[in-house]
This record gives sequence, structure tokens and C-alpha cells, in this order.
Amino acid sequence: MTTSIKTICVLCFIVIAFMSCNQGETLQSYFVANQERPSFIAVDVPISFLDLDNIELTQIQKEAYESIDKLNMLGYKLDNDNGDEYKAELEKVRRILRNEKYQELFRAGNNLDGKIVVKYIGEDTKIDELIVFGNMNDKGFAIIRVLGDDIEPSKIMTLREVVDQINIDEKGVETFVNFFK
Repeated sequence: MTTSIKTICVLCFIVIAFMSCNQGETLQSYFVANQERPSFIAVDVPISFLDLDNIELTQIQKEAYESIDKLNMLGYKLDNDNGDEYKAELEKVRRILRNEKYQELFRAGNNLDGKIVVKYIGEDTKIDELIVFGNMNDKGFAIIRVLGDDIEPSKIMTLREVVDQINIDEKGVETFVNFFK
């Protein structure tokens, strides 16, 4: 009897382990799988690299800045030769972001020019990952992951003013931006 119970417990554990491992592709695994592929560009930026010491921040902006650990950016450039691959990659990202763990914050755009969607992982007021996914039908798509701990959306929005003061030429982000020109 004891052997049967142990066997059942072990089998249940194995089934649970296999089920939890098979959650499908994640945004993180998509980044890792594609960061070295042609037509893609990837940039990882630790938040300390932005060096906001020379910019005066309000207390709310400082709290928002300190809640962010790093930015991961992945872009796919559309050209005359990769239209079918672009559509396939775009659909992969959309499928990943349809997972219920990615909650939608907002979306904008249209079918003609392109769209942008902002999603997050976490609670409404304390986000662990903010995802900005945008596509331009004639340029390609980009995904920006903002990773941190207990990021508050209302405070993050105050950093918009600060972004204009950062010199992206010095921050390694210029390559990512120019990739789509």
C-alpha cells in the first residue's frame, strides 16, 4: 500500500513538472532565439547605463527610474526580400503576446500604417515587466521589454520628460533607432 502511494505521488509530480515546463514560447525565449539572426537587431541596456545623474529628477521620476533594472530591445527590419518571413515573425510575436500572462495596458494605430500595443506582467499597480510592441507596415517591428521590480505605471509615465534629455548617441540606442531608417 505504501509503495502504491509513493508511486502515485511520484507520477503526479512528474506530470506536474512536465505540464509546468510546457508553457509555450515566451518573449524571453523569442529574444534569445532571434537576437543573432539576420534581419534582427538586439540591444540590452542596463538602466545604470543611461546615467541620469546630470538630469534633475523629481521624487516621483527618481522612484520610477529606480524601479527599472534594464531594457531589452529586439527589432526586425522589413525589406524587399523578407516579406513572408516578416509576416511569420510578426505572427509569432502576436501569438506570444496573446498569452493571458501579458495583460494589455493600451493599444493604438491602424491597419494601414502600423500598430503599437503596451502590455505588462504583474499587477495593475506593481509591474515586473512592461512590453512595448510596435510595427510599421513598411519598416518592420520592435519589441522593448522594460524589466524591473514593482514598476508603477503612473510614475513611469513621468519619465517621458526625461527621455528627451538623454543623449541617445552616447547610449548605444542610436544603432537600434537607425536600424529602421
